[in-house]
Amino acid sequence: MEREPGVTALPKNLQFRVGLLLGLTLMVAIGFVVYVLYARGVFEARQRLTLVADNAEGVSIGMDLTFSGFPIGRVNRMALDEDGRARIDIDVPRKDARWLRTSSVFTIERGVVGSARIRAYTGNLQDPPLADGAVRPVLRGDASEEIPRMVATLRTMLENVEQMTAAGGSLQASLANLQAVTERLAGRQGALAAVLGGDEQAKKVTTAIDRANALLASLSAVSQRFDGVLGKTDQRVFGEGGVMDSAQRALAQANGILGDLRETLKKADQVLADAQQVGANAKAATTDLATLRAEVDASLRKVSGLIDEINRRWPFERSTEIRLP
Repeated sequence: MEREPGVTALPKNLQFRVGLLLGLTLMVAIGFVVYVLYARGVFEARQRLTLVADNAEGVSIGMDLTFSGFPIGRVNRMALDEDGRARIDIDVPRKDARWLRTSSVFTIERGVVGSARIRAYTGNLQDPPLADGAVRPVLRGDASEEIPRMVATLRTMLENVEQMTAAGGSLQASLANLQAVTERLAGRQGALAAVLGGDEQAKKVTTAIDRANALLASLSAVSQRFDGVLGKTDQRVFGEGGVMDSAQRALAQANGILGDLRETLKKADQVLADAQQVGANAKAATTDLATLRAEVDASLRKVSGLIDEINRRWPFERSTEIRLP
């Protein structure tokens, strides 16, 4: 068969080349998809972590769980439990699960601007690792939720300030009282009138202070007189030639007389012993007893006279009369 003019003949292996090109393209596409899946960790071993929150607003599927700013997990599923709380299922790769411990704390943070963030905090990496399928509570910190409370607090504060600064308010009353105190301070009585509340009370206090000063002066004079009396008494009693010296001399005489009396009593004991031993000499012993009795009477009279002399010289005993019952 002859070729028609202007028609190019097809290669014999054109179909094979086209099939090969399509096969290579399909293989490249499949390899790219597999690589993307591998890069996204689809084929990595994972463990499940479930976070329970009262409110999951701002959290979406695909959101990352971060630890120290690095993503270590991804939200896979969200649902409500029987108590109406939000359950957030997170897939964590095995290689990143080592950062999660039994003491880890999970939070959902949401600022005024931007989306929410799920973060994990681990204080001690030596604690036991978090088990697969663990269910942990999550703390929520939403700055936007604090704005209404802050506005209400600010409104209350402004109302209080307005009440304080209004006419007849506590601030105006305090300023009026301060002005009154300042006027009293500038008055004649000064700070005393300001403290006591008026000039009359200040005058009373001043008068009382003057009287107290006069009383102190009188007490000082009385004290000086009493000191003088004490000095004279001390000189008379304890001075040279005073009552104490006379009393000491009298006591010395009394000690001497008592010594004589003691010797006399010893003699009496001796005489009585002799009288018991020698019954035949009773007459002579009776004569000795009479003499001894006379000596004892004389000693007793000396003691009585010494006591009278002490009573006469003692400064606090003026009466020498002895009253018998």
